[in-house]
Amino acid sequence: MNTIVNTTWDPGLIALSFAFAVVGSFVALSAATRLYASKGRLDWINVLAVGVALGGVGVWSMHFIGMLALRLDVGSSYSMLETFTSLAVAVAATAGSVAMAARRPDSLPRLLMAGLLLGMSVVVMHYLGMFGLKIYGFISWDMALVGASMLIAVVAATAALWLAFNSPTLGRRVAASLAMGVAVCAMHYT
Repeated sequence: MNTIVNTTWDPGLIALSFAFAVVGSFVALSAATRLYASKGRLDWINVLAVGVALGGVGVWSMHFIGMLALRLDVGSSYSMLETFTSLAVAVAATAGSVAMAARRPDSLPRLLMAGLLLGMSVVVMHYLGMFGLKIYGFISWDMALVGASMLIAVVAATAALWLAFNSPTLGRRVAASLAMGVAVCAMHYT
């Protein structure tokens, strides 16, 4: 006999997850403007800062705060292996995708490829994190919603990369960070 688990959400934690997505996006967009050091070489410290800010804070932390916002009427825990692997995927893939796009941010094919890679890394991070969720029972997936979340992730990642290299003023970076916060949360809460 299958029993459906009732769920509720904590609005305060949802708001906090959005704040993490916005702050992580803002730091990443700011660091992205400084990816090149002297002589046209990538500044790997700033590349890593983008990976930690967007992948670690903006996406991964947002995801797990969102998971804390989810109230299940069954006990739950997380596997450390999947949880920390999802963090490593988020940081490394974000840093790599941004570095790829930064080499030629004016190249649409490069931007689209980097956006696809970044978006799919967010998908891997998200669903690996979900796989790490341990409950008594199983999760039933709606594949249409999974597909929608994947599409949102790729579109949002591509937009993030474009915004990273086309938001030179503080006001535009703030607006871009708010847009990215909405996109990151839309993907995860879908």
